[in-house]
Amino acid sequence: MDALFSKEVLTALFFVSIGSLIVTVIALPAVLVRLPEDYFARDRVIPEDRRHLVWRITSLVVKNVLGAAFLVGGFAMLFFPGQGLLTILIGLVLVDFPGKRRFEQAIVRRRHIASGINRLRRRFGHAPLRLDDGPHPAPQ
Repeated sequence: MDALFSKEVLTALFFVSIGSLIVTVIALPAVLVRLPEDYFARDRVIPEDRRHLVWRITSLVVKNVLGAAFLVGGFAMLFFPGQGLLTILIGLVLVDFPGKRRFEQAIVRRRHIASGINRLRRRFGHAPLRLDDGPHPAPQ
């Protein structure tokens, strides 16, 4: 148990935390600016993935394994030094799960989040995100 709280482990966790913060501060705005303006719209047509089947499956597995690692790491960072909630959010973005799109839309539809994203997009010369108000209709 003492090895878990050793100076070397805590130092490594500190640097991983600082590194994840820096990467997030750089990557998050870059991703939000480059999203298509209809990315969160209810009627968005998702283009067909034309990549080779093996590449699609491999990338899906890698993305979900990486997302699961971020979720586990984020959960650990809730108890150790680090950006726990931010790391969990990154993990949720990477992992595929039922209802993920509705979950993302519900977050982005919040007034203060949408206005912050759109202010960032305007600063870089991109159109604001097109958001649909209200819950999704039930599937028929």
